[in-house]
Amino acid sequence: MPEKNIESEKDIEKALGQQAKKQGGWSIKLLPFLNAGLPDRLVLLPKGRLFFAEVKTTGKETKPIQKVIISKIEKLGFRVEVIDSKAQALAILEEYA
Repeated sequence: MPEKNIESEKDIEKALGQQAKKQGGWSIKLLPFLNAGLPDRLVLLPKGRLFFAEVKTTGKETKPIQKVIISKIEKLGFRVEVIDSKAQALAILEEYA
């Protein structure tokens, strides 16, 4: 079985931000110091489209507090994407294009 290429959270966030910008959008870093478990990014795209992004190093899992916060956000009707590769980030952004 081939090994999955490990991509860092930083590299994935960078790719997400660059592609959002190319699409005319903005990837805003959310600071969790006031709300533990908050997703890493709020991605705003043209035509009023948005989603929250929890970016993980390839293969890493969300923490229990993150799962709770993600559930709360989704119950409010917002999409939260857990992203662990550049390819996945680009595919999600393509859905919004």
